[in-house]
Amino acid sequence: MESRPLGTSGLKVSRMALGTMSWGTLTDSEEAANQLVAFVDAGGTLVDSADIYAEGEGERILGSLLADLVPREDIVLATKAVARRTEGPFGGGASRGALLSALEGSLRRLGVDHLDLWQLHAWDHTVPIEETLSALDFAVTTGKVRYAGVANYCGWQLATAAALRPHRIVSTQVEYSLLERGVEREVVPAASHHGIGLLPWAPLGRGVLTGKYRTGTPADSRGASATYAGYVEHHRTERASRIVEAVATAADGLGTSPLAVALAWIRDRPGVVAPVVGARDTGQLSGSLAAEELTLPIAIRAALDDVSSIELGYPERWPR
Repeated sequence: MESRPLGTSGLKVSRMALGTMSWGTLTDSEEAANQLVAFVDAGGTLVDSADIYAEGEGERILGSLLADLVPREDIVLATKAVARRTEGPFGGGASRGALLSALEGSLRRLGVDHLDLWQLHAWDHTVPIEETLSALDFAVTTGKVRYAGVANYCGWQLATAAALRPHRIVSTQVEYSLLERGVEREVVPAASHHGIGLLPWAPLGRGVLTGKYRTGTPADSRGASATYAGYVEHHRTERASRIVEAVATAADGLGTSPLAVALAWIRDRPGVVAPVVGARDTGQLSGSLAAEELTLPIAIRAALDDVSSIELGYPERWPR
């Protein structure tokens, strides 16, 4: 698997990231181990978690695998904080105290002494951004964190954080796919301007772009589970159906899967460093890993750009 620099930083990561949101819920520890081995064997390095995945169980599973299965030095270890984990003054949010408490908890569950990439999971409107960023400063200067990023920031939030801490914010994780291109209005230009790498989550449109929901809801899919049904339903629209059919047509013409087409499209968008791919099992992950061999022809990429395009008006297209 190829590697890419994360923004303008010196950190290089695989151009696909392994997401672990389902670990501890839909994916047990044995299957998680199989996924991690398959990912690393394919040349993958960036593994992404968060302190709230399965109430911390996702981090605990990942930590146990780093201790027993995959050498720590082979992984670019990333996790996130800000979302509320527990009640109490330090159980969530982006205050300095809450963030540093969350960091200690993540290090403990993962069984490591530092993180390679620590990300703010969301903007906290109740806390001055200067205070939030001071926690990142402390984490980096003390060596507990090597690089810092953010997630789910809109354009002005990303630009504000980047301007206050030049070269400190190296990545932003946002939902981005053929079905969700809204970040192209403000987030993508802001990231490009500040040298920040894009890590798209839900690059397969929450599973919809695989084509599995074209004729219904498979019983073993996320869309059929009580936990994730609403998550998937978000992208089951008429517009999404048109895009999925275009992806399926392209896949037929190329002799590959809709999953590979959708993943290759987002992987090679301007500014994208590594789509974060989550899988329920190793079979699903294998389909994503196979996309590494695919580069979309210009004509197919243009057709997919067109069918999934969004309107950019004032002020994004000013002047005209």
